[in-house]
Formats: sequence, C-alpha cells, structure tokens
Amino acid sequence: MYVLELGGQDDAFARREAASAASAVDTLAPGLATARGTSDRVRHLAFTHRACDLIGTADPDIESAAALLSAATIDREGSVAVRAVDVRASTGIDTQQAERTLGGVLTDRGFPVDLDDPDHVLYAYLSDPDGDEEDGTGEACCALGWLAAESVRDFGGRQPTDRPFFQPGSMDPLEARALVNIAGAGPEATILDPMCGTGGLLLEAGLVGADVVGGDAQPKMVSGTRENLRYALDGDGHPNRDAYPEPGGWGVFRSDASALPVADDAVDAVVFDAPYGRQSRIEGELAPLVSGALGEASRVAGRCVLVADRDWREAGSDAGWTVTDYFQRRVHRSLVRHVHVLG
Repeated sequence: MYVLELGGQDDAFARREAASAASAVDTLAPGLATARGTSDRVRHLAFTHRACDLIGTADPDIESAAALLSAATIDREGSVAVRAVDVRASTGIDTQQAERTLGGVLTDRGFPVDLDDPDHVLYAYLSDPDGDEEDGTGEACCALGWLAAESVRDFGGRQPTDRPFFQPGSMDPLEARALVNIAGAGPEATILDPMCGTGGLLLEAGLVGADVVGGDAQPKMVSGTRENLRYALDGDGHPNRDAYPEPGGWGVFRSDASALPVADDAVDAVVFDAPYGRQSRIEGELAPLVSGALGEASRVAGRCVLVADRDWREAGSDAGWTVTDYFQRRVHRSLVRHVHVLG
C-alpha cells in the first residue's frame, strides 16, 4: 500500500490523474490518497508530488506518530532522514518538532541520521479536514511512509512563452500534463489532438513517451505546433532526457476537427481544448464544431478528454460517449475550465 502526496487544491482531479499511474486510488485525508500499487509513470504526474510505502496511519499528532513508528516493523538498513509535512497547514503541527521526535525514534532503533544524503527518507504527513480551507474530504490522520518515488517538477522552467511559437491563451504545462495523463499518454500509446493550437497538449504527451498526432484548421497553428514539437521533443528544448522516456514520434496536419483524415480506431485517445466562446471568432459555429469533433473522436479512439469553457456533457453523450468524470477547474475569476473524461 502507498500514500500519495497530492498537489493543487482539487483532490478529486488529482486522484483521477494519479489513477493513470497507480491502482485502487482512494481518499485518505485532504491532500492525501492511498494506492494499492504504483508504476514508473508516477514520476511524470502533475498533481502527485510523491508516493511513499505506507507504514500506517495514526491520529494527527506527534505522540501518536511516534507510537506508530515505534511499533512498526522496519525492514531497512542504512541512514535515514525524516520529513514532516503539515498538509495545507491544516493541523498547525510543529513540523520541526515532529521531525526531531520521529528522528529520535529511528536513532533509538539503531538507524544513523543523514539529513543531506540519506539512504531512506521517512515522510510524516499530518492532515485534518477541519483545518483545510479547500474543503478536502477524508479523516484527520498522520500517515507515515518511506519515500518510493518523486515526480519530476520541471513545469515552472518551461512555460509556453519560452517556446519558439506562442499565442496568448496557451495552456500551462502543469495542467496539460495532467490532462494527457488522464487520457492515457505514455509509451506505446498514440494521442491525437484535433484542435492542437500551439501544441501544448501534444508536447506533454510526447514527453512522457506517447506518439502524438495533431490537427488544426489554421495553417499558422499547424506550422507553429510543428516548430514547438521539433524544439521540445527532438531538439534543445527537451527539459531533461535522463528524467523522461524516449519521446514518441509525432506528426501534424491541417484539418477540420469534424472531418479528420484519420482511420477508424487509429489512436488510443483524443484530447483537445475546445475554442472558448468569448475569445473565439467562431462563436456562432462553436456548438456544431465541438459536436462534430466529439463524433470524430468516437470514431478514431476509445477514450477522450475534452476541455472547454462550458459544459459539453450532453454533446458528448449525443456523440456516443459515456461521461466517466467531470471537473470544473477555476483558472481565474472569469474563466472556469470544464474537463470532460469520456469513454
């Protein structure tokens, strides 16, 4: 069993993304989830920071955490360090005191402490829904676990404005990564974005190893996406080749999203960010465009993730999809992204 340290303020969305890299993901406490198993893909999740081998849970106070650690079987050798986290500042616990107390338990059991380069890191997560301003669910608890995997946190260093081709409104890489993960991006998967814009979704899917294909009705978007993918996947714009799998292959074409030049069942998943009505010059044609794209998506793939500025669940059902998950994610005061997970 594992404990997952979730990021962001939307635990349900974070758990849904985590399910792409872990099995039996379930609520534990605000900012925390449990999982029965994990895969290497945990390292490329956007809204999961760490996965730890779960030792057990106790009440969210230092004394209970120390009692749990004292009674636990520890089948490890080498040096240790302790990291205590007051998740979302929900408990008010003195994390430094928690680290000293739990470190003392480990030294009493014969483990040397090495704060700079330990062989093992013990995480103590303390969380309480009563103190969580984000209204997270679950029970108040302290979860102890040995660090098993950390996600690669390089999103801040590669913003859309840093790419060769940029347009206002481009999705940030953190959100794009989560969406392609939910769609199932990874080695041996093929992901299609029929409204690729500047290519941000395709870029994130390609970085985690998927083959990616993009289409757009505007020639400048097609050429711009091609330039961005060449730069980020094949060129000097790749963030760190040691931290990622081999990038997938890619291709871009000009096409109407409602009439794709793609064979039936040719890709594993479709993911796209539909035009936002207030910003789009095709306001009057938006509904048929999105409905047509959803219909084409159901022809070429078995999964779809649609992002939009409004609720398109009815259109998704009309196109033959089952809405398996639906999230509303606030970007700023005047924009809420609606995320539709379709299967």
